[in-house]
Amino acid sequence: MERFETNEMEKTRKYYGDQTKMAQANFNISKRINEGEMIRSLAKIKQACAMANLHAGTLTTSKANAIVYACDAIIRGHYHDQFVVDPIQGGAGTSANMNANEVIANIAQEYLDRQKVSQRVHPNDDVNLAQSTNDVYPSAGKLTIMVLMEGLVEQLRLLEDDLGVKKEEFRDVYKVGRTQLQDAVVMSLGQSFQAYRTMISRDIRRINQATGAMKTLNLGATAIGSSINTSPEYLKSVVGFLSMVTGFELIQADDLFDATSNIDSFGDVSSSLKNLAVNLNKMANDLRLLASGPRTGFNEITLPYKQNGSSIMPGKVNPVILEVVNQVAFLVMGNDLTVSLACQNGQLELNAFEPVAFSCLFESITTLTQAIRTLRVNCIQGIKANRKACLAYLDNSIWQVTPLAQGIGYDLAASLAKEALHEDEQVKKLALNKGLLSSDEYDALIDYQRLSGMR
Repeated sequence: MERFETNEMEKTRKYYGDQTKMAQANFNISKRINEGEMIRSLAKIKQACAMANLHAGTLTTSKANAIVYACDAIIRGHYHDQFVVDPIQGGAGTSANMNANEVIANIAQEYLDRQKVSQRVHPNDDVNLAQSTNDVYPSAGKLTIMVLMEGLVEQLRLLEDDLGVKKEEFRDVYKVGRTQLQDAVVMSLGQSFQAYRTMISRDIRRINQATGAMKTLNLGATAIGSSINTSPEYLKSVVGFLSMVTGFELIQADDLFDATSNIDSFGDVSSSLKNLAVNLNKMANDLRLLASGPRTGFNEITLPYKQNGSSIMPGKVNPVILEVVNQVAFLVMGNDLTVSLACQNGQLELNAFEPVAFSCLFESITTLTQAIRTLRVNCIQGIKANRKACLAYLDNSIWQVTPLAQGIGYDLAASLAKEALHEDEQVKKLALNKGLLSSDEYDALIDYQRLSGMR
């Protein structure tokens, strides 16, 4: 097959047609065009469908080769400027599908003209043969989600590793643990980072499970699930050809009617992203608190300095990386609501609201991937422990009455705590002055390593 190359005329030509132009006029909504991975996914599906139709004998060899050639060019990144339909569109994705059909047909036609083959490639009769928007578009969305998720999971695994490094680095940094923002009991700073690491591991499992459901496609269902206008050979082979094109082990849904009308699997993906956003938001808030100050806050950790924090206050440093993670989390949580509404508002045999669901999902995956990358590189890896501050809080906090209660009883320990607060005195000094415990007995009870579970 001839290798794809562009020429000057091809660089200026419009490859889309009337259906795309009408969609441009109708759907000037979000301005977020050229979603590259979705374009590639549409091309991969069209390529696999051409192979399946050639296998079924319903498409000529010359047309099939031309369509495969055109799709290969798009998959490799060419002609993406010809995909001009707004991602948020009416018609359940018909405009996006027709945009692809028209562009592919015109590229394929140029290929045949160069080959001096006197056949016409039609966007509907040939490129869209045995297909409907209703099985092409959701299948393309699933392929896109799987590809984008690979990048997100990679960043999550790197974050998991970075948190593990900090767990070891801070394993012997003892500090006051807090519940409801009040002093609780002793712990290691490393245990905090281990908890974050375990949380991220759980997110990875949830995301992988939700993404796994994307491998089940309704491709071959055509309009509503009855596979109208397909041949038996095409229906049996099309998902296999798509597996070959994409490298994913894809499955054709057992119930094509269900797979066409119900899109709750996208809700599962969105939910896994929302849960990740919730966890990242909580971790970012924790780190902002621990780094607060430096003189009037917790100041138990120091974040890497990244930029000036104020245009008016010299020397001020803000937790900007954590703040951007917070904002991405807010965005993803809002997108999850939109996806939920899109999933629930389908009617009868088709859900028409996949475009906005996909737009939100792609945005959530992409922004989370980038946010986690900057969180790792520009924050987590450079966090330092303020050992002096952590130790000072431990020595001065009334948390020590909790293990003391084992030796002197709850009521006496509570009374000691109240007196320490009222007199602004250390618990240890009061206990020794009152003769409640000897110094050795006190130290045996207040063993940071033992009490934190690190020994």
